[in-house]
Amino acid sequence: MIWVRKSVDRGHFDHGWLDTRHTFSFGRYYDPKQMGFRSLRVINEDRVKPGEGFGAHPHEDMEIVTYVLEGGLAHRDSLGTGSVIRPGELQQMTAGTGITHSEYNASPVEPVHFYQIWLLPEREGLTPSYEQRKFPAEERKNRLRLVASRDGIDGSLTIHTDARLFLAALDGERSLSHSLPAGRHAWLQVLRGNVDLSGLALTAGDGAALSEESKLAIRSDGASEVMLFDLS
Repeated sequence: MIWVRKSVDRGHFDHGWLDTRHTFSFGRYYDPKQMGFRSLRVINEDRVKPGEGFGAHPHEDMEIVTYVLEGGLAHRDSLGTGSVIRPGELQQMTAGTGITHSEYNASPVEPVHFYQIWLLPEREGLTPSYEQRKFPAEERKNRLRLVASRDGIDGSLTIHTDARLFLAALDGERSLSHSLPAGRHAWLQVLRGNVDLSGLALTAGDGAALSEESKLAIRSDGASEVMLFDLS
């Protein structure tokens, strides 16, 4: 079974400095039918104007993953971490018992475009932590590159939940597949371009939930980028 969440149906707010789209209920956007999928609780696509951003704010008991598509996102947190997340880099933050952080557009002239994802952790009360890693374009080209996992295998970031996150950038007429063992589920998020998912046409911003499927078949006819979650 495949259920599609179209980009145009997402929650949308334009605050001037921030243009944000919410796949699931978040902040002022509430839809009782859109409360998440499996351990996924937030998939936000944000565009922040130059020099603007989110001031210091707290989180707890959540696994937070950030992926930048364009520009640079400056991050500071209560662990003493200070960094700029660039395209091709993934940030993982375990909020656990509590962490405070800020996120700002690192440029005074260029906008920043990024996705932020929240997943429920396997248990509450984890020790807060932070990781950031670059995954070179050649590692993501025309293949599903594992970038985050419960056990941190293959150079992926460690997330404290039963999920695996993949990124793939396709450069033309390409096909990818991913097998799902019995009892596993998946969410595909299209970051750029257009793809065909098992006969369903998806475009940038679209997402799709898969349950009771043994395999995903992803096909692209042009440049595109996708994010795939393999979930318990």
